[in-house]
Amino acid sequence: MTKDNFNIDESLVRDAAQSLVDSSYTIALVGAGISVESGIPTFRGPGGLWTKLGEPSSNGYKDFLRNPESWWRQNLDPNIDPERTKFRDAIDKAIPNEGHYALVRLEQIGVLHHQITQNVDDLHFQAGSRSVTEIHGNRTMLRCIGCETRWSKTEFPTGEIVPEITSRSNNFPPMCPDCDSPIKSDTVMFGEPIPMGTLDSCFLHSSKATCIIVVGTSATVYPAASFPQDIQARGGTLIEANPNETPLSSTADIALRGPTAITLPALVQMVEHIKATSR
Repeated sequence: MTKDNFNIDESLVRDAAQSLVDSSYTIALVGAGISVESGIPTFRGPGGLWTKLGEPSSNGYKDFLRNPESWWRQNLDPNIDPERTKFRDAIDKAIPNEGHYALVRLEQIGVLHHQITQNVDDLHFQAGSRSVTEIHGNRTMLRCIGCETRWSKTEFPTGEIVPEITSRSNNFPPMCPDCDSPIKSDTVMFGEPIPMGTLDSCFLHSSKATCIIVVGTSATVYPAASFPQDIQARGGTLIEANPNETPLSSTADIALRGPTAITLPALVQMVEHIKATSR
């Protein structure tokens, strides 16, 4: 489905907008689908990295713990995994699209209180969103696996800029200056537990929500998949914004079909209209 071959169902957009206006606390669960129109392929979809290469080994985090130095050497060598390097290059070149900016606007209007994103591309923050929990981490960051301190890759306190860390560095592989635990990229690897602080944030915001809008994700991977289920079980509203049907579609209260770069801006316009006419 493209931007040119579908019509927005305005009645559904109106219902979704009214639900956002009426909700006392709304969160969004956001997946890779929103970033497709920024030029980033999904992991599992057509042309996705895992579609081409298969899903990463579930032993990835164990391998890191066993030999952080080896992991860092491979991570910093663009020639070891050319397809992954192409994927990283696509993320580096990406910029936020209309869907990202629509979420920012919903936050500014006051009808979207928090986002839980499965994306690691940093586009939410680049667009201007402020209240975001990155459940799978952020590829522009580093994280200590001990104390969970995070740093921008360009601000890590080693005296060297971290994508420039090499085996010649005095701190290779990088270790935490506070607790001396190994440091890795912030992105959550297969087999790696989601940091407790991140999980606590997700469950806190989910527990307060009376409405959730699920954007660009099938929401089948736990623990993220539990948030829409739990909110709806408490009587909250489940809105889905996705170009295609997902396992959530049959239970969603409202399903907005079409590219999120169009459906989400339409939702913003309708929310603004409802608020303006209700004054």
